[in-house]
Amino acid sequence: MYSDLELVTGLREGNELVFESIFKNYYERLCNYANTFINDMTDAEEMVQGTFMTLWEKHDVIDVHTSLKSYLYRAVHNNCLNHIKHTHIKREYNNEYLHYADIEYEQVSNELMGKELECKINTAINSLPPQCQTVFKMSRYENLTYNEIAEKMGISVKTIENHMIKALRTLRVELKEYLPLIILLLWFKNLN
Repeated sequence: MYSDLELVTGLREGNELVFESIFKNYYERLCNYANTFINDMTDAEEMVQGTFMTLWEKHDVIDVHTSLKSYLYRAVHNNCLNHIKHTHIKREYNNEYLHYADIEYEQVSNELMGKELECKINTAINSLPPQCQTVFKMSRYENLTYNEIAEKMGISVKTIENHMIKALRTLRVELKEYLPLIILLLWFKNLN
């Protein structure tokens, strides 16, 4: 067995036997200590292995003020805190990423549903008789009143009403399977 001074001196000189002795003496205890912070023995072992790797890589410049034991425990403690902080940051990033991915997915999904619905509406409108189709488009797309449409087309307001009833009935039948989608899209549109 080596004294603390001999261990630190041997380590600074790059003595592999001294390093191996330090490793064998402290590894298991440091893993258990790290596990109290991390609650995952595999990660705890990685923290301790990382501490020993750094210890060996910087063996010629280590500065032990109190004891080697205190130095090792403090190094493992700091590695564990860094690991916890890094894990917390990763978790926050993942949560934020998932949040924005969900929003992006909803937007793309809504856009696709909207395009599909628009296509179905256009197909249903195009299936209307020509005069009925014209009346519907003037009412819904040009926002003309029934009186304005009747005046432009030279037909009675009652005929315009009949065309609109027929158009809306046809659309309701043609788009009945899309009613939940229409309600959903209107709901999302009102949220934004």
